[in-house]
Parts: sequence; C-alpha cells; structure tokens
Amino acid sequence: MPDAGELVFDGDRVDTHELPVDALRRQVQIMFQDSYSSLNPRMPIRDSVAFGPFVQGRKKQQARDIACEMLGKVGLDPDLFGPRYPHELSGGQKQRVNIARALATGPRMVILDEPVSALDKSVEAQVLNLLRTLKRQFNLTYLFISHDLNVVRYLSDRVLAMDPARRIEEAPISGDPPNPIDPPPGCRFHPRCPFAETPCEKTDPVLGTWEGPQSHVAACHMHDLASGHTQIAHV
Repeated sequence: MPDAGELVFDGDRVDTHELPVDALRRQVQIMFQDSYSSLNPRMPIRDSVAFGPFVQGRKKQQARDIACEMLGKVGLDPDLFGPRYPHELSGGQKQRVNIARALATGPRMVILDEPVSALDKSVEAQVLNLLRTLKRQFNLTYLFISHDLNVVRYLSDRVLAMDPARRIEEAPISGDPPNPIDPPPGCRFHPRCPFAETPCEKTDPVLGTWEGPQSHVAACHMHDLASGHTQIAHV
C-alpha cells in the first residue's frame, strides 16, 4: 500500500468506487525490457498474445483471432510467426510480440519499461517508429521509462526527470576492479583506494566487527590498530 497520496487515472481515483484496481488492470498494460524472459518459452507466440483476451472472458477462438490481428498490426505474419516459440524469434521480433500482447486487451495506457535498450540500433529505430504509429492508430497513452534522452525526445510529449535529492558530483571510487585471476598483493582494492598506504599494498586486512557510531563489519587496515596505517584515528 502507498504511504501517502493517491493514484488518479483519467480523472478517477484508483482503488475507490470511482475506479477499482480490477478495472484499472483492464485499461493498463506493460511492456518490459527483456523481451525473451517476458514470454513463456513453452507457449506458441499466438497463444501468448491471446492469453490476455482469454483471461478477460473472450472465447478461445475469439482470443486467437485478436492475437492474429495484433500480430499483423506489429508487422508479423500471424500464419508464419503464430505457431513459433520465443526461441525461434530475433530480439526485435520478440519485442514486437510483446507489443502485440500488450495491445491485445485493448488498453488505454501502456507502460514501456526500457523497451528498446536491449536492441541493436537499427532494430531500435524500427520498434520506435512502430510504437509511434500504434500510438496514433489506437489513441494510446505511453508512460515511457528510459535513460536514453535521444529516445525520450523522439517519442515523448512531456518529460519528467527523476533526480535524487542528494546527488554525487564525483565518482565514489576510481579505477577498475582488480583482476580476479591475478589479484594484487595485500588488500585487493588498494590500487583504487584513495586511503591506500604501504600496509595496504603488503598485507591482507583482517575481517572484523568494528565498534563506533555505526557498528559494522569491515576488512580494512584503517580499522586495525596494529596495521600501521596512519589514518586509524580519523575513522
């Protein structure tokens, strides 16, 4: 349950007599980033797309007819691709199937969670153009989640940037992680630690529980009085 506030969909408050959650589910669908894990590997493409309409009360044949129509809308021949399984499709084709599945229930709003970030650029452009076409054709509202500002600018009418209140201006740690095959001597992280000193380069730190304002477990020479590290007093 939310801690505060309310969810309003098209002027109606959700989870009230105005718009129960079950009614909202019929009007909102979602499309995920990973096109493969979003599909049942044991179910033919046609049945995956038809599952939503079937659950919502359509007869089996009606649901399959809707699935075939939606597959055609996203550019996939239903006779050719309908009987196939997800592993027989490319990444772009699987994402088209996910689009068809989201639209099969006739939603008014589709939530798109990084829908093209896992695709090649050429395929990404095709899927984005398809999404724009379907948006106009079905009069849809998209909630498009992405870190790619070029994609956001291409597809979105309004943009909301979700920035943290406390932003880190500098990287908390520099350098690259140590090579697990040939780790450095001493503390494994001394090549990238700003507090590294001679003891860190020669001796492995001991893992222990260190008392203080916030007790915690750490393996660091700055917590070991016997290590010879010069900044122990400042920890």
